Amino acid sequence: MALPAPDSPVAAKVFASPNHGERAGGAMPSMLILHYTGMADSGLALQKLADPLAEVSCHYFVFEDGRVLQMVPEARRAWHAGRSAWEGETDINSRSIGIEIANPGHAWGYVAFPEAQMAAVTALCADIVRRWSIRPGHVLAHSDIAPLRKEDPGEKFDWKRLAEAGAGLWVPPAPIRGGRFFAPGDEGQPVEALQAMFAMLGYGIEVTGRYDALTEAVVRAFQRHFRQERVDGIADASTIETLRDVAAAKMAAA
Repeated sequence: MALPAPDSPVAAKVFASPNHGERAGGAMPSMLILHYTGMADSGLALQKLADPLAEVSCHYFVFEDGRVLQMVPEARRAWHAGRSAWEGETDINSRSIGIEIANPGHAWGYVAFPEAQMAAVTALCADIVRRWSIRPGHVLAHSDIAPLRKEDPGEKFDWKRLAEAGAGLWVPPAPIRGGRFFAPGDEGQPVEALQAMFAMLGYGIEVTGRYDALTEAVVRAFQRHFRQERVDGIADASTIETLRDVAAAKMAAA
C-alpha cells in the first residue's frame, strides 16, 4: 500500500511515526514550534521519533543536507512540545506543528545549521505559516515555550532569515553596552515590570517581583531567539530594549 503524500511540498516523503493523537477540542494549528534533535546522530534521532516506546514525535524532520520527511499528518497532534506554555495556553501540542531539525545541540557539541538545512527549514516554515495563517508571533522556539527545560533550537538558529521569508518575528537587536541591568536575586517593581513585559509577549512567567530561576530562564530563552550575541540570563539594557521592540513588532503584526 502506497504511503500518503506529504502535506507540504517541501517534504520529500512520509516516514510515519505512530506517536500522535487527536487535537484536543478540535483545535487547529495556530503555532509553529522549532526544535533541534539534541542527539549526536540524526539517524538515531529519526528512529527515536518513530519509536512507540519513546512517546515523542514531530510533524517534520529536517536532515543536515536539507532532506525533509513528514512523520505525523498536520491535522494530528504530534508529541513534541511536552510541558509548555504560551499566551496562557498549556496544551501546545494540540495547537501547533512541530519541526525537528537535526543538530547535536548544546549537550553534544552544538554546531551551526548548514546552509542546505537552513534553506529547507525556511521554505518549510514559510509554506506552513501560509497554509495555516500562523501569525508571526506564533513562530516559536522550544525554549520559548519551555524555558526551564529546553534550549533549542538555540542561539545559532537564523530567525532573521525565517522572518524575512514571512515566518516569524525579528527585529534588529539593540547593541550591547553598559547601563543598568537586572539579574538573579534582584527584587522590586522594576523586576515586576520586566516580568509583565515577558508575559505580555507570551512567555509563561509569573509577575512576582523576584528575579527567580524562571525569570532567568525566560531571559535566556528570549536572548537565544532575539539577542543571540550574548546569552547569559541577565536583563541588560540591550535585552530590555530588544524586548520592547519585539513586543511592538508583535502588536503591529497582529
